[in-house]
Amino acid sequence: MKQIYLDNQSNTKIDEKVLKAMMPYLTENYGNPQSIYSLGSISKDALEEARSGVAALIGANSQEIIFTSCATESNNLAIKGIAHAYADKGKHIIVSAIEHFSILNSVKRLEKEGFSVTYLPADAKGVVAEEELQKALRPDTILVSIQHANPEVGTIQNIQKLAALTKKGSEAVFHTDAVCTCGAIAVNVEDLGVDTLTLSASVMYGPKGAAALYLKKGVKIAPQIDGGVQENSKRAGTENIPAIAGFGEACKIAKAELLANAERMKFLRDKLIFELPKSIEHIYLNGVPQGKNRLPGNVNFSIEFVEGEALFLLLDAKGIMAASGSACANKNLKISHVLSAMNVDVAVGQGSILFTLSKYTTEQEIDYVLETFPGIVRRLREMSPLYAHFLKTGQRMKAGPGTDYEHDHCNITEESEE
Repeated sequence: MKQIYLDNQSNTKIDEKVLKAMMPYLTENYGNPQSIYSLGSISKDALEEARSGVAALIGANSQEIIFTSCATESNNLAIKGIAHAYADKGKHIIVSAIEHFSILNSVKRLEKEGFSVTYLPADAKGVVAEEELQKALRPDTILVSIQHANPEVGTIQNIQKLAALTKKGSEAVFHTDAVCTCGAIAVNVEDLGVDTLTLSASVMYGPKGAAALYLKKGVKIAPQIDGGVQENSKRAGTENIPAIAGFGEACKIAKAELLANAERMKFLRDKLIFELPKSIEHIYLNGVPQGKNRLPGNVNFSIEFVEGEALFLLLDAKGIMAASGSACANKNLKISHVLSAMNVDVAVGQGSILFTLSKYTTEQEIDYVLETFPGIVRRLREMSPLYAHFLKTGQRMKAGPGTDYEHDHCNITEESEE
């Protein structure tokens, strides 16, 4: 049976060159980088070389890179660490309602500590409006965190304008979760105007267990792990040298391949976006239309009259591995907080499907999805009482008290890049 992996926003296949770069530190070069003997020095050199590779990808200084174990840890360090470091100046934080749970749950914890949080709404395409940020800024705002791009609907935010607006209206630190964009599109911290940024190896063909937080020189942060002096005393714990070495190599490869990979994925992305609606009725694209403001490898549709759990089981039975919402929410199988924030109808959002492509995705695999997926939808609709009611009456059943079954979706047109 075919095995087609289209959940690359959750995790990517490791590049063979990355694995090769990691191997010496799993075998003969196993010294602790904090030790001064030769094996330790070899590991220390690998650590700093990787730091330079990560920094080069995002246009940062290598001393502004803090290595962590994963993006969730980087986001926790950014949100809690900056909030605690600047608590004497204020206790107001602004985040968007469509952030990753590592951001949202971090600010919820801070709320219990006495911080106040404003959650910015997103529109029907997943865009956070500058006007909303402007209204939310206060004299006591110390931190703003808005994702560079949403992993679920693929919408890329105008971080440059949002960060500039923040700096104009306050002295708040601006953080962006750029896990989705680093390695996928060009990212430069100076151009974006951010103070701190999260990126991760596991979604750019690197290993699990390595991520980083960019922290602009002069920005304060309170460590969240107590221990030794690793990472300039900002993140204690023995460094995972094999994973970090792989991360550095993945960043070098990503920088070299960036444009070519993005163009290939855009072509395949747009093929799915254009072709699926031709064979499936009542299917709605979530996020912005195809173009420069959508992640190159992101395709997210809501499919009406389809129950989510059955959809994924049948896809998997055909060898197609996809997702619904963020990886951390897959087992929930309810409408995601992102689609809910975008006001997608609950009954429609439960049938959402997320395909995320990689540099390894082939056109033959996309053709297989286009051949297979419509039949799965038809099979499920044949068993759907909602669809039977719609065919009989032409009316959509209510999704719940006070809701209707309408979905304001993006028009899909074969336009040039935005």
